[in-house]
Amino acid sequence: MSEELHDVRLTVNGATHDIRVPARRLLSDALRHDLKLTGTHVGCEHGVCGACTILVDGEPMRACLMFAVSAVDHEITTVEGLADEDGTLSPVQQAFAECHGLQCGFCTPGFLTTITAGLEANPCPTHDEAREMIAGNLCRCTGYQNIVKAVERAAVLRQAQEPA
Repeated sequence: MSEELHDVRLTVNGATHDIRVPARRLLSDALRHDLKLTGTHVGCEHGVCGACTILVDGEPMRACLMFAVSAVDHEITTVEGLADEDGTLSPVQQAFAECHGLQCGFCTPGFLTTITAGLEANPCPTHDEAREMIAGNLCRCTGYQNIVKAVERAAVLRQAQEPA
């Protein structure tokens, strides 16, 4: 007996996608395998590492802890949706590049989405607030100093983009 499939309409990075998934298909798997958006990385599959962090209605969410059927009627943003349509990097992406906030890159998509939401909530974080903003994401390579610098730099870049 095969598993029952459910018709699911997801809005991801501003586009609507209709897919058929089993009830227990993780959102991370639906994004990666059904929609071919492989920027959402799966590290621990327990919601601990933060590599699969996406934005659901602007809030950071672990895609490995959410079922695809639960994402209906929500606006999902993955790392692929952070840049402008013309390819211009978001302030957070630009800051990561400028501050060398990545090494192997595996954890980077989760950091980028987490920081994007964090700066929306707190546009001018102190150094300690920048560290706290990324506390739920793990990186094996960097030691976090350049990631914190990237948070601080992204805050400056965002402020420069705002109309006077």
